[in-house]
Amino acid sequence: MASLLAPPLNFDFDESFPSQPGRVTTRTIWLYEQPSFQANRLKIYPKDSLLTITNTAVSDDTSSHNRIWYEIGTDGYAYSGNVQPVQTLLNTPQLEIPKEGLLAEVSVPFTDAHENPDAESKVIYRMYFETTHWIKSVVVSDIDGQVWYQVRDDKWDKLYYVRAEHLRIFTVEELAPISPEVPNREKKIVVRLDSQIVIAYEFNQPVFVVPAATGGILRSGTYTTPQGNFSTYFKRPSRHMAAGDLASNGFDLPGVPWVQYFTKSGVAFHGTFWHNDFGRPRSHGCINLANQNAKWLYLWTMPEVPFNKEMAINDLGTKIQITT
Repeated sequence: MASLLAPPLNFDFDESFPSQPGRVTTRTIWLYEQPSFQANRLKIYPKDSLLTITNTAVSDDTSSHNRIWYEIGTDGYAYSGNVQPVQTLLNTPQLEIPKEGLLAEVSVPFTDAHENPDAESKVIYRMYFETTHWIKSVVVSDIDGQVWYQVRDDKWDKLYYVRAEHLRIFTVEELAPISPEVPNREKKIVVRLDSQIVIAYEFNQPVFVVPAATGGILRSGTYTTPQGNFSTYFKRPSRHMAAGDLASNGFDLPGVPWVQYFTKSGVAFHGTFWHNDFGRPRSHGCINLANQNAKWLYLWTMPEVPFNKEMAINDLGTKIQITT
């Protein structure tokens, strides 16, 4: 059986992908002969393996919340909920970082954050595609000229180092509000738990509808997403989320992107990189969204987070209604 350990960070960033690459997000994943869990198993891959997605297929299982499968070359089919579509986009390092820092996203399938600006130093965390992080400074190695960004961990208030070409810095234009001409009182988010969808309304007309994954029944307990009326009172573009015992369904997730808290206990909308399985309850209570969908919603709601700030708090956020 294949090793269950994550493979080393040694893939060739210069390789051009003829099709869409995908990263295995769960401990292991099987390839099947057909797009069905009842089909013959062909091959197993461990977490962080990179697969080449050449096509999509729809399962015959009409009872499934997610019938999309990925065709992996000529090798077989993988369930899409356990594969994160990724890219490999290298960036020219920015050698001047303002004192307040800059927000950036990982633009490769994954990269390792080191204790020091040295590839031989201890790896602290693995950071994944489209996770967001605050760059605080830049360091150029005296040994090999490698450029590193110093990244601050907002939970532990520690500094790590990441290869600069693996992080893409956001521009002011990218983080500009969406539909700022629409008064906040005319915006509303509706979350329908039974159908696991999020709908954004302007003037009572839907403008954005996406699948979600809300609180579910997990090994460590039952987690519910609260029903009622709320608002997006506390927003931050990046957050290191961690809780519980990792061996019993705890989590430790640096760089969770596009976070919008709406309860004092920490329930929020946010992007998701640890699964691609939307349309069914499976979170610890938060509302999981695909990263790009979470970003759109984050930029559409109030309060606006300034480009150079790590958060914004305002009780006059955008209205939320969560119903069955």
